[in-house]
Amino acid sequence: MGKHVNVAWLDAGVAYSQVWQAMQVFTSSRSPVTPDEIWLCEHAPVYTLGQAGREEHILNPGGIEVVRCDRGGQVTYHGPGQIVAYSLFDLRRAGMYVRDYVFLLEEAAISVLRQAGIPAERQPGAPGVYVRQDGGGTAKIAALGIKIRNGCAYHGLALNVAMDLAPFSGINPCGYEGLRTTDMASCGVSCSLREVGQALADELVARLSRAGAHASAAGAPVLG
Repeated sequence: MGKHVNVAWLDAGVAYSQVWQAMQVFTSSRSPVTPDEIWLCEHAPVYTLGQAGREEHILNPGGIEVVRCDRGGQVTYHGPGQIVAYSLFDLRRAGMYVRDYVFLLEEAAISVLRQAGIPAERQPGAPGVYVRQDGGGTAKIAALGIKIRNGCAYHGLALNVAMDLAPFSGINPCGYEGLRTTDMASCGVSCSLREVGQALADELVARLSRAGAHASAAGAPVLG
């Protein structure tokens, strides 16, 4: 129980609101034995604002749809050339705390980037994954946001592969004024979205499966 993770690719350009609704339905209807899932997709352009997100961080939407959703975090952008991995995971069953789950998501993205030859890192107090840029400073290459309901997580992780980064200038990304963003292509790596998505899914499945197996062997503590 809890060891198997199903992976599904959604239609290209799928609307954010459609996937968000499907995640809520899946999470509210799952049982203690429902397998965990990872949904991979590439969205049509959209800005998403977290549950406590502040609208002043949307500077100039420029006609791009803005959706207020129930994940944590502030505002981010999803669009073509970015792989989004939605992780529908039962934390209670795995005996995993939220901070450890966030670490797991970040570590999966860092591993994929390192496999592609891109050194990546975390920054204290700023969830997500960052790369160092020539001339100093860092730029964000992956963002994450999650929602926990009845001990189960949904939403997930977005990794910039090869995209038009201009829409990020219409917001304060993740609520940080002047935060630079980048993608794998800008780091000199050419990969298809499908390749990166599969690599990210493989990393997530391996880590989530280990967490589930450990819980089955040790007995999962109750998540508050």
